[in-house]
Amino acid sequence: MAVLRSSSRCSVSVIGAVLLVVLVLNGANLCNGGKTSTFVRKVEKTVDMPLNSDVFRVPPGYNAPQQVHITQGDHVGKGVIVSWVTQDEPGSSEVLYWSENSEHKKTAKGKVYRYEFYNYTSGYIHHCTLKKLTYNTKYYYEVGIGHTVQQFWFITPPEVGPDVPYTFGLIGDLGQSFDSNLTLTHYEHNPLKGQTVLFVGDLSYADQYPNHDNARWDSWGRFVERSVAYQPWIWTAGNHEIDFAPELGENEPFKPFTHRYLVPYRASNSTAPFWYSIKRASVYIIVLSSYSAYGKYTPQYKWLEQELPKVNRTETPWLIVMMHSPWYNSYNYHYMEGETMRVMFEPWFVKYKVDVVFSGHVHAYERSERVSNVAYNIINGLCAPIQDQSAPVYITIGDGGNLEGLATNMTEPQPKYSAYREASFGHAVFDIKNRTHAYYSWHRNQDGYAVEADSMWFFNRIWHPVDDSTSA
Repeated sequence: MAVLRSSSRCSVSVIGAVLLVVLVLNGANLCNGGKTSTFVRKVEKTVDMPLNSDVFRVPPGYNAPQQVHITQGDHVGKGVIVSWVTQDEPGSSEVLYWSENSEHKKTAKGKVYRYEFYNYTSGYIHHCTLKKLTYNTKYYYEVGIGHTVQQFWFITPPEVGPDVPYTFGLIGDLGQSFDSNLTLTHYEHNPLKGQTVLFVGDLSYADQYPNHDNARWDSWGRFVERSVAYQPWIWTAGNHEIDFAPELGENEPFKPFTHRYLVPYRASNSTAPFWYSIKRASVYIIVLSSYSAYGKYTPQYKWLEQELPKVNRTETPWLIVMMHSPWYNSYNYHYMEGETMRVMFEPWFVKYKVDVVFSGHVHAYERSERVSNVAYNIINGLCAPIQDQSAPVYITIGDGGNLEGLATNMTEPQPKYSAYREASFGHAVFDIKNRTHAYYSWHRNQDGYAVEADSMWFFNRIWHPVDDSTSA
């Protein structure tokens, strides 16, 4: 009997060991199907680049234009807003521009602005909108007329249409650290070559410096000029754009951001520059504000309620939404900060079959499955997210590299809705092929330019609404 008991104990022990191995090998499945990356980034403090770095260089020449940047200037992609700053004097707000195959230079007249913030007075901020451009055309433009002229170029998008391919880069929470520079360099060298950047908020992080040092808005503008002077960045306002500082006598939210970064909000009948829409190629893009009122009857709520039914998925099959604070987030940073907005707007996202929602705020990367959490009412208790093929994929891309560093603390176990997550800095690319398919990839800074740390094929919710989930 003693031998039998020993044998039984041995059998139980062996079975337990086998079960333990199975459990370890199937850890991802025990985490409800999602994947937490095994990549371990070297733990290093995020360090700002010194202000004498080349990337912050002030261009030579009297009153030379600096911080040059462009964004879409109308609703359909035939306009471009050109912005720049001069320091010595206002100078000219004119832009000379011409198409690649034309020698005739046209002139557009802009306006100049200044603002004060505590003990800082801005340079002369110029904004000029180029209108009625030709689709799919390379244009050259010059600013600094009369003093130090600088020349740049951009390419207009193809005409809006259902099967027009187009590639977007995705960056968020960038800042101006060494990691920020690595992120932007990585994006610039990505073989997929984004044609426009969808920027999900938190630009300069000027509010993190003493007295909201607005000179850090200037340095950031010079840093990103190498990209945003040549391709539009579509702006989303984040919490670091609020710059509300009553202790400094600054009671106007978003003052530096709204003076420096114009968006074409009136073209979509918005009443404020924090929420608006544009069409670009085969995409309808809706930008929302996590830090403006969005409750029922507020201007943003009423605008979105009227905007979503306008989206013609025969003309623009892809529907993308941008906001700063994520709704589905399995990190312990900013957890549930987007919950009240989700409660207000998620039923609309499901009803209108939004394809993907891009957010930032959490300084890490995460991609969800298609889930919704709209069934709950006060008596049914249905308060957990469920798989929903009419719902968008939610992607958090707040991993640009700013001074605050990475979000490394994740909730455990990984929730069902989370398909992939990783605490690394990087950028992403959304490559639309036609009305049915788009290829998405995320690229961590530590890898070669062509390496995809995470990827998936998106199937359009209207034209090819099959299951595109990636979890086992």
